[in-house]
Amino acid sequence: MIEDVPAFIRQNTRVSAPPHVPEVRLHLADDAVALWEMTEEQLEQIGLPPPFWAFAWAGGQALARHVLDHPEIVRGKIVLDVASGSGLVGIAAMQAGAAEAHCADIDGFAAYAALLNAGLNDVALTATDADPLKDDPDADVILVGDLFYDRDIAARLLAWLRRQRARGLDILVGDPGRSYLPKDALEQVAEYIVPTTKMLEDAEVKRTGVWRLRD
Repeated sequence: MIEDVPAFIRQNTRVSAPPHVPEVRLHLADDAVALWEMTEEQLEQIGLPPPFWAFAWAGGQALARHVLDHPEIVRGKIVLDVASGSGLVGIAAMQAGAAEAHCADIDGFAAYAALLNAGLNDVALTATDADPLKDDPDADVILVGDLFYDRDIAARLLAWLRRQRARGLDILVGDPGRSYLPKDALEQVAEYIVPTTKMLEDAEVKRTGVWRLRD
């Protein structure tokens, strides 16, 4: 069993900056499969989700870049980073002047990773492994990076986002064109060419959009 999750993260990652967001330092893994297998072995469980928290995915990088380049989106506001993974987007929001950033990811490792990475960047945020789609958040802005890759998740996520938009929240999505991205419900506001790796993607760069949920 993994008794000290922060120590496990530190031991199996290295501190580096995502290529499209060099302002942010993160604990990132070099080998997805090796870390995945190690996690399953240490927890004595098979079928665990991949360690999404150990990588800077294209959608998150584009969204973080957009927030840093357009700080008025989050300045002075309460931000919820959904499916936060490493915490990259929440950290970028704090660097851009958000009043608060809250990271939510159902992978328990992600909460630890987000807090560790926040410390690397001298920002304060909160992190939880509670399912954010079960409640109406106390937030002004919702940021979602790279979550429309699964049909069931996408349908549930879109319904929840529409409810939050009806409550008046601003919603931005970073996505490189995953299979279930609901483009008809979104308006593209920016596009970035994001360096990635063939270990994670099918190309060394991904054309990645930032989208706003339509009314």
